[in-house]
Parts: sequence; C-alpha cells; structure tokens
Amino acid sequence: MKDSAVRRPPRAKRAGLVYLLYFISALLSEALVGHVPPVTSDAVTLLSTALYAWLALLLFALFAPVSKALSLTAALFAIAGCIVQELSLFHLATQREALFFFAFYCLLIGYLIFRSSFLPKGFGFLMMAAGLGWFVYLLPAIPRSLAMSMEVLGLVAELALMLRLLIAGVDVRRWNRRIETALR
Repeated sequence: MKDSAVRRPPRAKRAGLVYLLYFISALLSEALVGHVPPVTSDAVTLLSTALYAWLALLLFALFAPVSKALSLTAALFAIAGCIVQELSLFHLATQREALFFFAFYCLLIGYLIFRSSFLPKGFGFLMMAAGLGWFVYLLPAIPRSLAMSMEVLGLVAELALMLRLLIAGVDVRRWNRRIETALR
C-alpha cells in the first residue's frame, strides 16, 4: 500500500475519549445516588449508558477488519446490555441482567483484541478474563470477597483498554494490514 493511501484506524483515540467520558459519568452516577433526586442520578446513568453504546459502535468499526461478524455481535451484546441497563431504571430489569450481556461483550472484545495484531494481546487476555469474571460474579451465592475481586478485574480490564486507546491508539501499520486482508 502506498503511503498516500495509508488509512487511519477509525476512531481509536476517539473510542478512548468516549471510554473516559463513560467512566466519569458512571462514577458520577454512582456517587449521586442517595444524594440528589433520583431523576438527576437517573439522567447521569442515561448519559453513561448512551456513551457506552457509542463506544460499542466505535469499537465495532475498529475491530470490523478482524471479524465483521464477531465485531457486530459484540456491539449488539453491548447495546442489548445498555437497553437492559436502562430498563432497570424503571424496575423492568435488573443491573445483574444487564451484566450478562456485558460479560459476553467483554469476552468478544477480548477475543477480537487477541486476534487483531494491532493491539497487544495482553489487553485481549485481560478483557476475556473480565468477561469470565462477570459470569462468575453472576453466580448465585458467590462469596463477597470473590465478587469484589471480579468487580476489580472488570474495572482494571476496561480501564487499561481505555488508557491504551486514549494514549497510544492502535498500531496503524498493522491495522492497515488487517484492512488489506479484509478487502481481499
């Protein structure tokens, strides 16, 4: 591929920024519960959920060259989790039910990262471990210490991926190779 035809990975650093905004809004939402009227904390929760859905779409575009079908499936799991998350605000679902979808999302994103070659494989392993951790977290009668460990694992995995995307993005040369391969 000629240098003039080099493509830039779509939205890699933008995904990192949206991830950061999601983290900030999600933490703010949790901090507001019980301290402000529920409508205020619910509005911040709605914002954080919308940011996560946007992130899912950005990551779909980023990982489509690895596997469009798996990337789309991951995005659909994330968006389904976002919908269920919002339904929980109206007591039509639970956050645990939303977490089921997010667990699949983490597994699939981790696998896509592992296969991508344009992000370090360690991030893929970490995200897959987080997905498995969320499934463990959902088990009934899980000891509190194990549940907290799974929450920390999920937070660390997504925080690490967010920082990587925000600061370094992806290896553009390798991403371009993936595009070339996908176009053949």
